[in-house]
Formats: sequence, structure tokens, C-alpha cells
Amino acid sequence: MSIAQLAGQPRAKRILQHALSSGKVSHAYLFSGPPGSGRLKMAMAFAKALFCEQGGDDACGHCLECRKFEHGNQPDLHLVEPDGSSIKIDQIRELQRELAYRNIHAARKVYIMQRAETMTLQAANSLLKFLEEPQSPLVAILLTDNGQAMLPTIRSRTQLVPFVPLAPQAMLQALADEGHPQLPARAAVQLASGLDACRALIQQNGFAEMRNVVIQLGKDSLNRFTAAMLSLQQIMKTELAEQPQLLLSLLALWYKDMIHFQAGRQESLVFIDQLDWIGKHAYARPAEGWVACMEHTLEAGKRIRAHVSPQLALEQLLIRVQEG
Repeated sequence: MSIAQLAGQPRAKRILQHALSSGKVSHAYLFSGPPGSGRLKMAMAFAKALFCEQGGDDACGHCLECRKFEHGNQPDLHLVEPDGSSIKIDQIRELQRELAYRNIHAARKVYIMQRAETMTLQAANSLLKFLEEPQSPLVAILLTDNGQAMLPTIRSRTQLVPFVPLAPQAMLQALADEGHPQLPARAAVQLASGLDACRALIQQNGFAEMRNVVIQLGKDSLNRFTAAMLSLQQIMKTELAEQPQLLLSLLALWYKDMIHFQAGRQESLVFIDQLDWIGKHAYARPAEGWVACMEHTLEAGKRIRAHVSPQLALEQLLIRVQEG
């Protein structure tokens, strides 16, 4: 995978590709952004480009170094991740020992540190010495959810590369390119942060079935109260009952689709296969009424987290939706 092939993050790509094309690669980078924003994949793609023999603004994918990298045979790439809950000073010392060995064939060495904010104070201070006296062919890539949690002295010695949450449309396109079915993917990108979480949700047993259940429950909840209650009782007897929060999240998206339709945003519908039904029923309530349905759904989720019985919370939700 090359930098250009990764989904989203145009600003991060510009920073890294400019560094590669200009030859002004920093000795240390801080990739800061939320989980699911693709920091590790970008770090790996950047590292691959750093080793590439072609010397352009991205990895060529064909040279010997790129092939070695793709097969996991790049000895000059070092990965560091927390040992338990933190990155400890012994890990930094071991990294320094490994990087001290000279490789006459290597143009540079690269290390990628995941969850860099978990470094102990001793580990961070040890790394700081390393950053203050950089070895010219060495590139550090530190990954963190929160750049502000890093020592200011480390932040000042690294180049910040900011990451933002991936836009749902960008994730949807990436999932489509990978061959994932459109209907579950449209729901997943609204529920999960990041492509890995989306893939896991789509592949989860029962997700497609849960989506179908929510469609029926959403329809019945508006004007077929008895049918909705019977459907709910049947659901609570199945394995789907083990994921009430997922059911509620999907149901909130169902009501949100009514607002999208009223606003003329049909392309934003999650339940796009129900366009005809939604078109006939979206104006049964004003937008404020659908917002109220979403609020009732979120409130049911809060009650379940407060240890109210899921069945009771869902039954009360259906009553409130029916009442408007």
C-alpha cells in the first residue's frame, strides 16, 4: 500500500509527500489523531517510501526495497508498542542498541512507536536524548491519539502531522473499492470510527440481520404498535438481544433518514434500499418529530447503560415513539 492509495487524510499526505519529493525529511514525526484515522497505515506507507530506491514522493512498489518491505523483510524498520499499559525505559534502551548497529547497505533506519503517549517519564526522557542527538539516517515516527499528552520537549523536536476522523463518504468509497456490500457499509460508516472498525462491524455475525430487524421495527414503531411490540419480543429471544446498543444506534439512523429525505438529501440515506417506503412516510411527522424519536432512542441507550433491562427500555422507547 502506498501513501496515495490510502483513504482520506489529504493534509497528512501533502506534508509527507512534500518531505519525500524535496528531500527534506525530518528526523522525527508526530502522527496525532483519533483512533481509526489510519495513522499506523500511513506510517507504514511513509516508511516504505523512505526505503524505496526510486526516491520519488511515494513508494514505487516494484524495487527490491519495496518488495522486501511488503514481505516483512526490512531489517531497518523497528516497531515499538506498549509492554502492557506503557512503553518502558528498557524498551527505549533496547531500541537504541538495535539502531546503533551499522548496516552498510542501509540509507536510513526507521522506527515507528505506537501509543507514544504511554511512555513512562523515564522512557520519554531517554527518548528525548535520542531525539536531541539524531543520527542523520534515522527517522522516528511517533503515533498518538493525543499529541498534547506528549512531553512538550518531545513535541518541540518532532514535526506534527495531524490526522482527522475519516469522512463517512471517504470510508464508504474505500469499502466499496475493497468489495464490501453497499448496504451494510452505508450503516457501518455512520456507526464506526475508522476503516478497521467498519470492516469488523460489516463482518460481524448478525449485523446484516440486525439491519433488517431495525427496518421492520422502524416501520412498525410509527403506526403498528402491537406489531412492533410482538417483533421486539421475538428479537429478545434471539442472539440479537445481546447487542441492544447496536440495535438502538441503527434505529436512530432510521429516524435520521426521514430528516435526510425531508431535506432533499436522498444520497445521504443509510437505508437507501428503503427509499420508496421512506418517501411515502417521511412527512408523517415534522423534522422536530423525527428528532424527538432520535432523542428517545438515545435516552433508551442511556437507560440500558444505567442497568435498566434492555427489554423494558426498548418497550418504553416504542411507547414514546408511538406517542410522538
